Amino acid sequence: MGKVTGFMEFDRIEEGYAPVAERVKHYKEFVIALDDAQAKQQGARCMDCGTPFCNHGCPVNNIIPDFNDLVYRGDWKNAFHVLDSTNNFPEFTGRICPAPCEAACVLNINNDPVGIKSIEHAIIDRAWAEGWVVPRPALRQTGKKVAVVGAGPAGMAAAQQLARAGHEVTLFEKNDRVGGLLRYGIPDFKLEKSHIDRRVKQMEAEGVIFRTGVLIGALPTEGSGAKVTNLAQDVRSAEQLTQNFDAVLLTGGAEQSRDLPVPGRDLAGIHFAMEWLPQQNRVNAGDKVKGAIQAKGKHVIVIGGGDTGSDCVGTSNRHGAKSVTQFEVMPMPPEAEDKPLTWPYWPIKLRTSSSHEEGAVREFAISTKQFNGDQGKVKSLTTVQVEFKDGKLTEVPGTEREWPADLVLLAMGFTHPLAPVLDAFGIDKDARGNAKASTEAEGGYATSVQKVFAAGDMRRGQSLVVWAIKEGRQAARAVDEFLMGSSDLPR
Repeated sequence: MGKVTGFMEFDRIEEGYAPVAERVKHYKEFVIALDDAQAKQQGARCMDCGTPFCNHGCPVNNIIPDFNDLVYRGDWKNAFHVLDSTNNFPEFTGRICPAPCEAACVLNINNDPVGIKSIEHAIIDRAWAEGWVVPRPALRQTGKKVAVVGAGPAGMAAAQQLARAGHEVTLFEKNDRVGGLLRYGIPDFKLEKSHIDRRVKQMEAEGVIFRTGVLIGALPTEGSGAKVTNLAQDVRSAEQLTQNFDAVLLTGGAEQSRDLPVPGRDLAGIHFAMEWLPQQNRVNAGDKVKGAIQAKGKHVIVIGGGDTGSDCVGTSNRHGAKSVTQFEVMPMPPEAEDKPLTWPYWPIKLRTSSSHEEGAVREFAISTKQFNGDQGKVKSLTTVQVEFKDGKLTEVPGTEREWPADLVLLAMGFTHPLAPVLDAFGIDKDARGNAKASTEAEGGYATSVQKVFAAGDMRRGQSLVVWAIKEGRQAARAVDEFLMGSSDLPR
């Protein structure tokens, strides 16, 4: 694959970034993609490794060596067809996927891996520019009707696959626009929403019916961290869907934010990340958001060291925060992984995002004990250092410290989907509160309720966009088999 000796001749080329001083002034994407020559050189690095572990490291099982080789040979159109055969939305994953495929790259054993994600990014952007991404409506209609609930990446992937199989698909979304957390979670500077909009147009041309502002079940409970904003007055019951459709597929996100119940939690100025990030995306879209949370001139503390916390850091910097500090309760990971020990699996190592590079203090092995306020508003918080002792996190005596905090953002992940949707259908849940549904080929993704299926975060809990696309595709095949007895859709 690629050039036989390419992995010995060429170094990895990283995508570039616009300068920090320039990019923090706006919310647009700032990644400088590889040009054709750079992408070709990266493709040349792909080894003839015999067993391409990258395929297995990629949740959607992209046929990576093939499109690497095609890019190296300058056959961009066929590279797109190979990529498109396994991934409905490479423009999403090419921008925001953490690239587990690269961790599994054989070259990564003792060198830098092939820049697979950057090649994918280059292929799909070229495909859109050349007009190769076109609607592919079904040649025949089955007469079957399918309701997909939740228009995030899992729902979009499932709806597109089912429409291409000839079913009449209606995709329901509780918010006013399609995209789920891609729309109202991922900041625009990581994923501009025009990428979602053009996919919606493609899917509409393929026959997918979009119904936004429609809530299935009941409103989220107070304090869940999942805010349904600009919601149309259209709440439909589970009974309506099961009566009016031949199959129902639930693909909502894991929106139950993990809380921090310590003294002072009720003070003003403490918010879930998913209260704040969607507001900024709405402002960017031209919406007027009454009482929008502002970070300008404030000491911002982000609690949670993952991707959502990083997004809060980047958005705070663009607001003009006075200071940004990010807490992580786990100890600081090593700067480089032990490759012989971890390869081809996803390694634990220190990851510095573009948002961190824009300015933030990162604190590890730290736990918040209480929030301190003045006249009902948060003004500081008290922390203590922690360490693992006998398999448990314990406080380190004498390490308490007070931090100024005018705005606190809780970004500690999500526990499970919102219960009202699952409860409305009477679906059995697993121990974590997710929809209980097996992924086995026979009856895969089926819930305990007849003709109701579940996929994505609704079934597996908080996960990656690439896993959502994978499960959406697999669930579409399961639904197609249920309706027709067999399926030609790829699994």
